[in-house]
Amino acid sequence: MKLYPLLKHRFYILSIICLTMFSCKENEKQDLETSSESAIDYTAKVYPLLDTENSRWFFFSSANRPFGMVNLSPDTQIGGAWGSGYRFKTDTIKGFSHIHAWQMSGVSVMPVTVSEENKSNIFKDFYSKFNHDNEEITPGFHSLELERYQIETKLTSTKRVGLHQYTFPENQNAAILFNLNTPLGPCKNSNGFLEQNNKNELSGHLVMERTHRRPKPVTVYFKVKLNTEIEALEKDEETGNYLISLKEDDQDVLMKVGISYTSVENANLNINEELPNWDFDQIVDASKDEWNELLGRIDVKGNNEQAQRRFYTDLWHALQGRRIINDINGAYPDNTGEAFRVGQLPLDANNKPKFNHFNSDSFWGAQWTINTLWGLVYPEIMEDFAHSLMQYYKDGGLVPRGPSGGNYTYVMTGASSTPFMVSAIQKGILKDDLEGVYQALKKNHMLKGIMGKAGYEHNTDLGGGLKYYIENGYVPYPIPDGKFGGHQDGASMTMEYAYQDWTLAQLAKKLNHNDDYNYFMERSNNYKNVFDTESTWMRPKNVAGVWKKDFDPYQAENGFIESNGAQSTWFVPHDLEGLATLMGGNDKAVEKLDEQFKTAEKIGFTAGNSHAQELHPEYSRIPVNYGNQPSMQTAFVFNKLGRNDLSQYWSRAVINKAYSGLSPATGFNGDEDQGLMGSLSVLMKIGLFQMNGGTESNPEYQIGSPIFDEVTIKLNPDYYSNKTFSIKAHNNSDANVYVNKVSLNNAPIGHYSISHQDIIKGGDLILEMSNSSNTK
Repeated sequence: MKLYPLLKHRFYILSIICLTMFSCKENEKQDLETSSESAIDYTAKVYPLLDTENSRWFFFSSANRPFGMVNLSPDTQIGGAWGSGYRFKTDTIKGFSHIHAWQMSGVSVMPVTVSEENKSNIFKDFYSKFNHDNEEITPGFHSLELERYQIETKLTSTKRVGLHQYTFPENQNAAILFNLNTPLGPCKNSNGFLEQNNKNELSGHLVMERTHRRPKPVTVYFKVKLNTEIEALEKDEETGNYLISLKEDDQDVLMKVGISYTSVENANLNINEELPNWDFDQIVDASKDEWNELLGRIDVKGNNEQAQRRFYTDLWHALQGRRIINDINGAYPDNTGEAFRVGQLPLDANNKPKFNHFNSDSFWGAQWTINTLWGLVYPEIMEDFAHSLMQYYKDGGLVPRGPSGGNYTYVMTGASSTPFMVSAIQKGILKDDLEGVYQALKKNHMLKGIMGKAGYEHNTDLGGGLKYYIENGYVPYPIPDGKFGGHQDGASMTMEYAYQDWTLAQLAKKLNHNDDYNYFMERSNNYKNVFDTESTWMRPKNVAGVWKKDFDPYQAENGFIESNGAQSTWFVPHDLEGLATLMGGNDKAVEKLDEQFKTAEKIGFTAGNSHAQELHPEYSRIPVNYGNQPSMQTAFVFNKLGRNDLSQYWSRAVINKAYSGLSPATGFNGDEDQGLMGSLSVLMKIGLFQMNGGTESNPEYQIGSPIFDEVTIKLNPDYYSNKTFSIKAHNNSDANVYVNKVSLNNAPIGHYSISHQDIIKGGDLILEMSNSSNTK
């Protein structure tokens, strides 16, 4: 009993301490919230290791700038496009390579120490273990220790130049191996060549061999500059690789590697223009500033730390993957013709390129992702890509849907760039030569255009079944002409073409091509020809018009591209009301889709946690898959059918199940495809979506259920007003997912949509959140 006063006294002291700590924490929180926006380090909120257990060659990035030609990072797996690059669970570094792009890889280097024990086999046995505990990764920077050699490595870059800093152990023979002839991600590097130019400079080149998807080889040229002298350059005749030995020096070794797809001279120019100094920390800071400017275009408040970190990681992914291929002077590789040539982008008054040229995975699915995000938040990026797509048309006669190495790859299907280009025009981003753009897009939609080519169909144009689509109103399954490419799934092709035709019709209308408008609008109804009223699913049918026998709407790739019939039935973004009519009315359509979501929720709305699992016997039968593009719009279908509450409910549920994880083991649960899934996640979390990809006049945004209390978008004054647009969700919480009232700048709105013109004027969109739905 005598101890009681003492315990009571201690409890009192602890209470004061806890209250003080809580007060300090609250003050810190208030200080953070009231600090100037310029002081916020958005890069610190990015989690670069997201999904790295499942990543593919171009997925992971660290020491790179937004859309950089150089995307420098360590490789732990180097064989094949899938399961390669930086894989979190592999504990061995196999080199630091400078190119991680769609169907492209190259210029792998490895710092080593040479001893009597390893010098005879250094060209074959040079890999090193590393430990994540001694690793630091932020956007624009990567550091780790090569345990085998005790070398501390740090990496950063400018747009076209990689910068390495190596701290070698004392009294060791420092060297750098150039692994120029090796399988590397999606392609083999061969014909590697390196020569010494003077005491601290080298230059070289290698060939990225052709792949099934990229039909022509591509040469990458590079220039190397060191802050220390080269003692010797040795070539291994068996491997064809090179080792440079460095003279003893007490300072850290710095190495610049500039790349070019046109010449060594331009690789050197890229270094001289972008990285004339040797200040490693300054380049890291400059990279951070560039990332912060783009990430900071959207400022979010509320929810919790993990939600915010995942949001900025998603946004970071939306701003990379697709890569610049032109030099700083505008020279670029053109592989669209019979022979390779060096092209030249148009220059402005300061002799700078008016736009950049890009290597890019497909725009298949871009209508629900980067169309909206880039078009609203990064219009300058959307314009750059639009001009680049038109440059391919001027060079090769077609607007690409996924170019690589300066050439077409015909990745995926359809004319997926059409919605992207039309959206850029309807938002006032692309303004020049609209008639020329229209004619280029129209060519893609006609025979001999890109719409007639199936996936990776390089030499023919029969696999897309376009002649049947035009003549019979649908693409048959199977296509009777034979197998010419990938993804020859007639039902999906029919639906995709119909939507893309509708988007082109909107541009025809804008430019007063009335006959074309009527023609493409008529074609846009072709989706109805693959709807089976008896089963109420989209269903493949053969060239004779006979429905596929023993049809199972849950069987994967059964006439549907990377999906099943249940998922793809809702791919009618331009006419969901018409689709509902085919199903017996809005109520029946809503009931059908709601049941699909209830079923999909049981396994997390995705077909496994990676693209490789989508053909799994169980996962592939999921009726809604948020791990791939074909059904990523489905939560917002309800919005177009008068049930906004269900769009709000299910979009929140998808976010919680599929897009909230923050670990190397999870992330996008499928195929991220260079910013598509990251963009989708961002849009769902801020509560804005565009069902038809923003392709109608004055594009409409559907309002969803934002997960943050406040979202502020900084509008680009070069395109829009010099203001901000804010989305404020009052009474927001995990339970309050429903939007009961909507107002814009204090004026009530009686619907769940907002126009592009209203957003870009700036202002406040106020959403009153509740835990009960408002179905009025």
